[in-house]
Amino acid sequence: MTDDYRFDLFDCVSPLDFRYWGSDRALRELLGDYVTEHARVRSEARVEAAATAALSEMGLCSAAVAGEIAQAAEAVTPEEVATEEARIKHNIRALVNCLRARVSDEAKPFVHLCMTSFDVIDTATAWRLQNVALVAALPQLRELIRILIDLARREKDTVQIGRTHGQHAEPITFGFAIAEYVARLGNRAVALQRAAEALPGKISGAVGAYNASALFFADPREFERQVLARLNLPVAGYSTQIVEPEPLCDYVHALVSTFGVLANLADDMRALQRSEIAEVGEAFEAEQVGSSTMPHKRNPWNFENIKSLWKEFMPRMVTVYSDQISEHQRDLTNSASQRFIPETVVALVGSVRRMQRIMGRLVVDHANMERNFALTAGMIAAEPAYILLAALGHPDAHEAVRRLTLEAQRSGRPFQEVLTEEADLAPYLARLNGEQQALLGDPRRYVGLAAARTEEICAEWEKRLAE
Repeated sequence: MTDDYRFDLFDCVSPLDFRYWGSDRALRELLGDYVTEHARVRSEARVEAAATAALSEMGLCSAAVAGEIAQAAEAVTPEEVATEEARIKHNIRALVNCLRARVSDEAKPFVHLCMTSFDVIDTATAWRLQNVALVAALPQLRELIRILIDLARREKDTVQIGRTHGQHAEPITFGFAIAEYVARLGNRAVALQRAAEALPGKISGAVGAYNASALFFADPREFERQVLARLNLPVAGYSTQIVEPEPLCDYVHALVSTFGVLANLADDMRALQRSEIAEVGEAFEAEQVGSSTMPHKRNPWNFENIKSLWKEFMPRMVTVYSDQISEHQRDLTNSASQRFIPETVVALVGSVRRMQRIMGRLVVDHANMERNFALTAGMIAAEPAYILLAALGHPDAHEAVRRLTLEAQRSGRPFQEVLTEEADLAPYLARLNGEQQALLGDPRRYVGLAAARTEEICAEWEKRLAE
């Protein structure tokens, strides 16, 4: 590389940067204040300013000094901090030096006073991750849930064959299938909000015992509370040089488990797009190409992309669990690995936005749903027949019906026809009421509460999203 070389987007190593971040301006505008290196430096400077404001409030320095340092925190740039870090090989002291260079001699002593590096780092990390969840990730997730609510309601009466173990099971409605994801993503949104709001900061010094701040304050914990109150963060229930790691584990788990629900939805929709099923489809653009060699292909690539990203980021949860372990009051074994956590936020929010686009324009093929339903419609009455016969006192209803299903399959005749011709069952079948007889004759009626539960789930989460 020459001395005048300038870094270019095409020089990125991570595909997250080039393919999913650098190429998506809307995503950068949505998350940029929280997940970038610029954001990291600015948030750490924000913590330094909050600490000095608390020092002023508690009488250790003047308001003018606190104001100077606040202005310096707004003005400091990541570039100058990086240059200083390259010189002294310490990131937070580099920030402190850059802030000190921007203030008067009177203010210099109060920059970083009573704090250790991870008072700044852990508190700034909590502030960034909390705010990126509350300001960006959760609103995007709620918008996806609203899109799914609309789809579920529209299709709540659309009869679809249910599938278990990849096999035809009993009827549901397509709206009911979508309502599953309304509920699951709704619960993940609740979990993410709680985890984000619980992320704590700490201003307790080098070993967490308030050694430095106790030199000046009778109640050094009040100093900590005042700093964190300015950042709208809770105080860690316990801290050493670092905050207790479990709240961060809970937060990343909320992200990753939300990603898992997205991947499950993507997998279901991808399976329903198989050529032999073809019940749904991604809306294709006029110029969109599905295959480099097969012009007819219309691949479910968006759904596959979401699952593929989940496969990359789901295992990172193991690293977060590993970061729970820190020797005694602090070691550096989490310092590099925790820097990658914002990437999980970026991948998740990008995937949520992708899911918004494709589910908002999902093509539902009702004719193919009917066709697939008809493939095994003749066997659907087997379950209600067995249950009704058992309720009417048949001593071995399951076995009797099982044998009839085998006969229907062997002969190619409808199960209902074989059932009504079975002389041993006639006395029981004669006792069925009209509604029960109609259900055995029309498998489309055997959908239980699918439509009603769809509406209940949608109404519940519509209300909760509005609160």
